[in-house]
Amino acid sequence: MDWQDILFKFVGGLGIFLFGIKYMSDGLQKSAGDRMRGLLEKYTSNPLLGILVGIGVTILIQSSTGTTVMAIGLVNAGLMKLRQAIGVVLGANIGTTMTAFIVGIKIEEYALPVIALGVIMMLFISKKKFQYAGQIVFGFGMLFLGLSTMGGGVKPLRELPAFIDMMTTLSEWPILGLVVGTVFTMIVQSSTATIGILQTIADEGMVDLYGALPILFGDNLGTTITAMMAAIGTSVAAKRTALVHVTFNLVGVTVFMILLTPVHHIIEWLGQGVNIRMQIAYAHGFFNVINTLYFIPLIPALAWFVTKAIPGKMQEIEFKAIYLDERLLATPAMAFGQAKHEIVRMGQFAKEALTDASEYFYNRDTKVSLLALQKEQLVNELNRKITDYMVKIQQQNGLAANESEKASGWFQTISDIERIGDHAENVVELTEFSINNKVEFSEDAKKELKEMLTIADQAVERALYALEHHDVAAAEEVLVLEGQLDELEVQFRKSHIQRLNQNLCTGSSGAVYLDLLSNLERVGDHSKNIAQFVMHEQEI
Repeated sequence: MDWQDILFKFVGGLGIFLFGIKYMSDGLQKSAGDRMRGLLEKYTSNPLLGILVGIGVTILIQSSTGTTVMAIGLVNAGLMKLRQAIGVVLGANIGTTMTAFIVGIKIEEYALPVIALGVIMMLFISKKKFQYAGQIVFGFGMLFLGLSTMGGGVKPLRELPAFIDMMTTLSEWPILGLVVGTVFTMIVQSSTATIGILQTIADEGMVDLYGALPILFGDNLGTTITAMMAAIGTSVAAKRTALVHVTFNLVGVTVFMILLTPVHHIIEWLGQGVNIRMQIAYAHGFFNVINTLYFIPLIPALAWFVTKAIPGKMQEIEFKAIYLDERLLATPAMAFGQAKHEIVRMGQFAKEALTDASEYFYNRDTKVSLLALQKEQLVNELNRKITDYMVKIQQQNGLAANESEKASGWFQTISDIERIGDHAENVVELTEFSINNKVEFSEDAKKELKEMLTIADQAVERALYALEHHDVAAAEEVLVLEGQLDELEVQFRKSHIQRLNQNLCTGSSGAVYLDLLSNLERVGDHSKNIAQFVMHEQEI
């Protein structure tokens, strides 16, 4: 028996199979546009809708782990509530069964012409949508080529007594099969891949359906490790979302292992007349659909459980725009007034993001950095929503001439506020770089940065106060503070060069220091823009 040939074909086939899945997934995502995250944000208002969206997104990206990790990110950013995320996670587990059904279709003999068709579509057709479709077709063909290569590699093992004994043991001891499936999926980090391998070796007659089921359930359990890893260092809500994924699969595996014999009979009945690869696909679908059905009424209990299991306070931020009402667009002047309120609210988030970023620089508290990034994301989303609303107001042509001129200035103010949020994010990222790379600042540098951060924070606070209260005196204070920031930046840059010449600080710390100075000086510039708009608005 040529062990090298077996190993090379198996490993190479696995690589081709994984590449096929990834390439097909990329093509599907490009064809659908970059809308999966938007779907998760917008269409998960109730758990049932969340399940449907979770199924759809997972089919599009061909990865339940990817959908779950995306949901964790949205919960961490405050863009999705825990109960919404539970529905998405349940749906993701159903959506991931699609690949198993694709693998169940035995068309390996057509893999090469399918690959050729995909290449032709990608290389010889200029339209993007056909190129993306070609990428899907090419990945589809590579998937089956990988399966065929793996199958050819493992086929000789059917004659090896030790391998036969091992598979017999797995059939006699289902718990052992469960462990094998779990560990293998944790290593490969893809239940789709391990289930594809299981379908392949089953098709070669190395394991029967009864022996394959515990391995299949273990594959579902093993995939939760990626979600758990994605939740490390995230917010309390994100950790709870990851625990939902683990609980769903752990409970499902426990129930199905207890009912292994009747489940086996059901799958045999459902899969009469089809190949074992498709029977395993049926089992995968049956496991996730049934598991989801009995979890739907338990969603409140599941939310309660993960909340108790992972205690901690969650800062609730009202993500949606609370002042923008589409019904008011019929009265543009009133709608404009509401938009102003929302812009001020957006500014408060930007200021809080900068304050949190400053605190993170001082105290190195990861929770504060996550809060800063969360608020910056909210600023970005409000920027989009307010801008769209303001455009609709302008299209109504119902504003007076002076109000229309003011509206143009408010557009610029929205941009300035959004940029302040961006600079807050930059401060967080520079602080993270300092921590990760053990960048040390001299005492003088720390003192100078603290002074800059304090004045920048004051400039933003006074600018937003002036904007909200139409206070020209506060706007004039901002101009003074912005002038101080400009002067301090020049002064501190000179001080930095002197420290470099005296070897009091390193090049890496100096680069971070200069970037921080630059970001804080620009915060002052955007605050000045807001203040000047307030002063100009009084003259209109």
